[in-house]
Amino acid sequence: MGGRGCDERGLRMSEARVDYEVRDGVARITLSQPQKINAMSFDMWSALPALVARAVADGSVRAIAVEGAGEKAFCSGADISQFGEKRSSEGAVAAYEEAVRGGLAALSDAEKPTLALIRGICFGGGLALAMSCDLRLVREGARFSIPAAKLGLGYAYNNLDFLVRRIGLGAAMDIFYSARQLDAREAQRLGLAQHVWSEETFENEAAAYLARLAANAPLTLRALAVSFRELAKPEAERHRALADAAVADCFASEDYQEGRRAFQEKRAPNFKGR
Repeated sequence: MGGRGCDERGLRMSEARVDYEVRDGVARITLSQPQKINAMSFDMWSALPALVARAVADGSVRAIAVEGAGEKAFCSGADISQFGEKRSSEGAVAAYEEAVRGGLAALSDAEKPTLALIRGICFGGGLALAMSCDLRLVREGARFSIPAAKLGLGYAYNNLDFLVRRIGLGAAMDIFYSARQLDAREAQRLGLAQHVWSEETFENEAAAYLARLAANAPLTLRALAVSFRELAKPEAERHRALADAAVADCFASEDYQEGRRAFQEKRAPNFKGR
């Protein structure tokens, strides 16, 4: 995974870290830089691809959940304090952008369902990271914004294209041109959030949702993820054969036989991912 002071929980540093834990079939990736409201450092962006790959390769993992440490934020965006060092030359800018692009792509391309659990602030690159996940489960009180226009930052064409395809051109224009903040309910109306739960019920509801998802057939979840990844691409770039092969794997699996038996016997299936 690289980085200073790396251990089995993920990338660890003195002030910024990305933690990794597998619990009840879900790989939890936790963004942590509390003193900067979980802003993403260069090393944190760089750590994501290896952690996501680790979760995809782990047969016990059914889904990948990304969340921010603490109660105040999912992620406040990129760590702007690093820009003087990390974006000081053309080469440095390219390296930084590649780290961000790699982190976002790891989530958007993962062959397992990815979910963002959002509490508090979700701004800038944090919102881009959340939107790279398949689903966003949100606690009431969360706030969303992309303040690039307030900072004089250019926003990458590919990231704009990705957001437009997720929520539509008009909604994306509103968010970027105004640089305003959205609350959780407006985010849900615009398609930024799939579920919004109260502060009192969020933890239980999100845990129940993850448990429900993790109980489903792993090969079916993979086939769906592969198909959704292809459908998210422009039509000319889609590789339907990959999706068809993943579907064929489902029908050839022991899990398919187990699912049918369990349905007939009116019991919960015991899926094994094979």
